[in-house]
Amino acid sequence: MDELAFIAALRGLPLHPGAQNLRDDCALLEIGGETMVLTHDAIAEGVHYRPGTDPADIAWKLVAVNLSDLASKGAEPIGVLIGAALIDGSARFVEGLRDVLEHHGVTLLGGDTVRPQGPATFGCTAIGRATTTPVPARTGARVGDALYVAGTIGAAMLGFRAGDGAAYLRPQPLLAEGRALAPLAHAMMDVSDGLLLDASRMAAASGCTASIKLNAVPFPTDLSTDDRAEATRWGDDYALLFAATIDAVLPVPAVRVGTMLAAGEHPLLVDGKAAEGSLGYEHG
Repeated sequence: MDELAFIAALRGLPLHPGAQNLRDDCALLEIGGETMVLTHDAIAEGVHYRPGTDPADIAWKLVAVNLSDLASKGAEPIGVLIGAALIDGSARFVEGLRDVLEHHGVTLLGGDTVRPQGPATFGCTAIGRATTTPVPARTGARVGDALYVAGTIGAAMLGFRAGDGAAYLRPQPLLAEGRALAPLAHAMMDVSDGLLLDASRMAAASGCTASIKLNAVPFPTDLSTDDRAEATRWGDDYALLFAATIDAVLPVPAVRVGTMLAAGEHPLLVDGKAAEGSLGYEHG
């Protein structure tokens, strides 16, 4: 059973309305007149980081990728729960956890530990408070909207190739940018699995087709032209992808990369053509 089949099976279970039918990265809970935003991501050795990675970097990435989901909802973080594997260098994991929590002004709420018998997996649940209503979801893009990216696409790929790149090991969730964009974003998500795949997911969830121009994508200046197509499929960038009106006055730096069109045969077009092959990272 692959990821899509597994999620489809989960939709047959009793779901809270805040789960949004499992079509978004976060759940929403209405409590005491506020909307709480909850998300959970796990990272695994050999999938999200190389064996031998400094545990301090593992801790940073674990928390950062979850805070990035909160950023995509314009949420203000409250705290995190950590599921930690006890590995050689766990003291370094605690140091990295301190670094990322203090850097983003987030507190630890608790969690659990386990000693793995094989490759390690770490989990994190992040809890935040919505700062705008409605909370931007994947499903709200409209035909005629412009599609924008805040951040860059491809820096994580370059960092992975370098072996020690901060963009890959210590991504920076765009929390302030997400809060600023949330009031005007019809739809918003973070780019975790590749720009093309995530744009196609937003388009499908919104009943649209996303049309992207490759030369408009904000790539790092040191990314070669030959690597651009791969970078749009690589993932781990944690930029913010959002749909808003063409004439929106953006409060933070962002680049228009495309347009939301009426739904067609394909949910994604790149330079006017249907994208071929794998669009990004999916768990098989």
